[in-house]
Amino acid sequence: MGVLHDNARKNPAWQILALGLFYLACFLAAGLGSLFTMVSLGSWYAGLAKPSWNPPSWVFGPVWTVLYAMMAVAGWLVWRRGGPASWLALRWFAVQLVLNVGWSAIFFGLQMPGPAVVEILALWLAIAATLMTSWRASRPAGVLLVPYLLWVSFAVALNFTIWRLNA
Repeated sequence: MGVLHDNARKNPAWQILALGLFYLACFLAAGLGSLFTMVSLGSWYAGLAKPSWNPPSWVFGPVWTVLYAMMAVAGWLVWRRGGPASWLALRWFAVQLVLNVGWSAIFFGLQMPGPAVVEILALWLAIAATLMTSWRASRPAGVLLVPYLLWVSFAVALNFTIWRLNA
């Protein structure tokens, strides 16, 4: 099985297919998250008290689009590297994608900012683990994940503040 994976990582057609699959996985997560978000954005979220440093709504779409694209490339770079370090990083990659969707489901879908704080902290830890394990497999992949961790760090503070302002 290792030889098959090694050959696939060296084959340009497989590399393109794998990159496409990473983009698909990341943007599928983005699409699922946005389904939860769109339900509550206009009514519930608009009525919440927010801090003065809350970005305008139009910022979130472009930022997340860039982050998901960077995540896809990072995952692909880790996959290309192969080996035990890569497989550990890819497991964390999958975990953080699931938690990413989960946060949207809890915060927007269930309209529960308090429990979403707990979930986003778990997401932050999973992203940190993904970044660290990816860095070991591929430094460029780790670098690509830094903006994601920084953005979610900001989102933790924003989620917590929104929860406290509306408790």
